[in-house]
Amino acid sequence: MKKFRADLHTHTVLSPCGDLEMSPVNIVQKASERAIDILGITDHNSTLHAPLIKELASREGIMVLMGAEVTTKEEVHCLCFFENEELLAQFQEYLNKHLPNIPNDTDRFGYQVVVNEDEEIIDQVDCLLISGLNQGIEEIERKVHSLNGLFIPAHINKTVNSVISQLGFLPADLKVDALEISQHTTKEEFVKKNKYLKNYNFIQSSDAHYIDNIGNIWTNFYMERRSFEEIKMALTGIEGRKIELK
Repeated sequence: MKKFRADLHTHTVLSPCGDLEMSPVNIVQKASERAIDILGITDHNSTLHAPLIKELASREGIMVLMGAEVTTKEEVHCLCFFENEELLAQFQEYLNKHLPNIPNDTDRFGYQVVVNEDEEIIDQVDCLLISGLNQGIEEIERKVHSLNGLFIPAHINKTVNSVISQLGFLPADLKVDALEISQHTTKEEFVKKNKYLKNYNFIQSSDAHYIDNIGNIWTNFYMERRSFEEIKMALTGIEGRKIELK
């Protein structure tokens, strides 16, 4: 099996909390400098920058997992990824339908812009992307898996916007493909405090909002090649594929 370095939690300038330097071009350049093989694009409740970054990254030999960091009705953050642009577009329609129409306050939260390869602004999202959808975590998980996607509760060790901070526990019947922890803990430390989660697979990601954060932490994927199906196999440990926290 080959080893691939994956950072699966990256925000762009589209996220209101994303730094203005987080343009698609700059993100790909930094991921290349940090020897990232697989990059997850996860803006808040939007997938709009993922296709362009996938195109740019392919020129540098980097695979992009296209998705979003979705905020549930319970204010839980979850990473959701899809295999191709058709499925991604279907999920974007779902996000558009269920995201409340709360105007973004640019003075308070920052701009939410879509840019092209030349870093020209081509669109601006007016509704606040960090709002919670009107859908619960179970409903979102079912939608993601109905589109053959990956569903990964984000930074579950955090004291805000994690499934544990918001619900108090991870529901046993919630079908997750992995659990993400931040760079501020280790799997051993986290499982010691949450023994009921010891049999779950964990990834670790940078949650980059600033350009120099990209690739600060990553997960090693052992697979035959880079593909969506191989990543799914690695997350479940099928036929010798596996993941490993660095």
